[in-house]
Amino acid sequence: MNVLIENLERIHTTEMGVERIRRNLGLGEQDVVAWCREKIQDSRAEAERRGKNWYIRIDGCEITVNAYSYTIITAHRIKE
Repeated sequence: MNVLIENLERIHTTEMGVERIRRNLGLGEQDVVAWCREKIQDSRAEAERRGKNWYIRIDGCEITVNAYSYTIITAHRIKE
């Protein structure tokens, strides 16, 4: 998790990623990257690295970030 926090400024996504995350989480016109960065650095966030991706869970959501490029791949609500 420290690696993610240390590279927080490198976290980004594509235009398609922005639309996918907005749709999945219902964020409207909110800045998706800023929202994800805020969630990642929240002390309640739980992060796990599996293979090439980080999976961050917080507030009923899971954010997937590529561990090498720091690209936010997707984010979605966790189905309980």
